[in-house]
Amino acid sequence: QVQLVESGGGLVQTGGSLRLSCAASGRTFSSYAMGWFRQAPGKEREFVAVMRWSGGITYYADSVKGRFTISGDNVKMTLYLQMNSLKPGDTAVYYCAAARSFTPSVATSRGYDYWGQGTQVTVSS
Repeated sequence: QVQLVESGGGLVQTGGSLRLSCAASGRTFSSYAMGWFRQAPGKEREFVAVMRWSGGITYYADSVKGRFTISGDNVKMTLYLQMNSLKPGDTAVYYCAAARSFTPSVATSRGYDYWGQGTQVTVSS
């Protein structure tokens, strides 16, 4: 089992920045994929970004490319999402997720085995 706990959400003005964290515990997952998703009210959960935990591969949704950066700290077992130039359309609950392997499915929610509880991000105009 893998436990994931997000933090770092909050209220920010348009153009501002936030850094989300996702603390992982449980089994080691050097071969895992770690991703971020978000869900706005009345909308489906959507992919934001993913990285292969062992390094070398990152992938972003077009809507956040150039503004968001996914990264991880192997020592702290923590996944990060640095969000810059935030827009009201980025308002959502953000979830981190872990997949036991890095496959093409990691760009969709069905590719993941473990989920955090989510953290709210609100961007005011």
